[in-house]
Amino acid sequence: MPVQHPRLAARQRLRTVSVLACLTALAASSVSPAAAVDSPQALTMRLTAVGPTFTKPVLITHAGDGTGRLFVVQQNGYIKVRTSGGTWKTFLNIASKVSTGSEQGLLGLAFHPSFETNGKFYVNFTNLSGDTRVVEYRAERGVAVTSSARVLLTIDQPYANHNGGMLAFRPQDGAPYLYVSTGDGGSAGDPGNRAQSLNSLLGKILRINPDARTGTKPYGIPSTNPYAASAGLDEIWSRGLRNPWRFSFDRGTGYLWIGDVGQGRYEEVDRSATGRAVNYGWRVYEGKHCYKPATGCSLAGDVFPVLEYNQAGNDRCAVTGGYVYRGPSVALVNRYVYADYCTGEIWSVPQAGPYTATRHLDTAHYISSFGEDESGNLYVASLYGGRIYRITATS
Repeated sequence: MPVQHPRLAARQRLRTVSVLACLTALAASSVSPAAAVDSPQALTMRLTAVGPTFTKPVLITHAGDGTGRLFVVQQNGYIKVRTSGGTWKTFLNIASKVSTGSEQGLLGLAFHPSFETNGKFYVNFTNLSGDTRVVEYRAERGVAVTSSARVLLTIDQPYANHNGGMLAFRPQDGAPYLYVSTGDGGSAGDPGNRAQSLNSLLGKILRINPDARTGTKPYGIPSTNPYAASAGLDEIWSRGLRNPWRFSFDRGTGYLWIGDVGQGRYEEVDRSATGRAVNYGWRVYEGKHCYKPATGCSLAGDVFPVLEYNQAGNDRCAVTGGYVYRGPSVALVNRYVYADYCTGEIWSVPQAGPYTATRHLDTAHYISSFGEDESGNLYVASLYGGRIYRITATS
């Protein structure tokens, strides 16, 4: 989670001194650190505030149950819900179970595809020991039943950063397979080379079936998982990721999009049909560039990102992965929307390429996440401002 990025504190101080000056300089600059990032704007994008002020919102989502409710995850262990009547209330409170130092906290939420009938949903958080925990809950009469908690996964975290945290179901799977993103375990440079290891759940996208059981596991392993019948941990779906804080599935095509936060030079966005058995390259590569070794690197089967941008001299620090837009703003349909956490810039690219990005907005927000509602409207969360905004666009 790019909340306590190592370059953030200095940038916060600089920004506090002169936010307007910084934004003006960015807008006026003709220097592009990555040619694909700063092409001319093709549409007008607007942000409209929605709801009250939240405490460090890190995720926005919906239940897919036809109610139109909107859910906001707070890093401090609360989930807020906008009811069908338009009022906001607490849906879940697990603050007493969550550690919130560094990049830790309540980080992810996903609703079972059959939530309307079974009431099941899933959260991803760091527990009081700082380890990742994925837990199933049930909801009744519009709120979570905290006593229904069932722990699915507990993953040891050697450091307090790079926790990943995203949860999602892929509708095109036709089965309740839960996808879980994990960071490489933290520190810097993946000192344990965990992202490449098939014997570690860190630096991965995992895939499990919470409705089944495999052996003594409290979940099932889908038979189509790439390592279910071979060397490697059965849960692994993709590997070679540094901190895939936010990923999404295109509700139209099922393609997997990942915003993977870089080490110190390059931020990347990855795209694949499903992500099955894909190696995204970290720590051999950062983006498309050698990291370790610094030169002469190679990695069989590595899939390069569809786009990257660098951080040189521009205050960018961490990509916030978004969504392929499928909502009512026709001008934005079929475009993948993403942001940089530190600068608040928002870009988009055509979902099928070419992946030449258009920068739409320079905002003053620390953009922690994007999210969709049932109708495909896209939202963005401002971590320190505490607000969420609906995105609209016109050509």
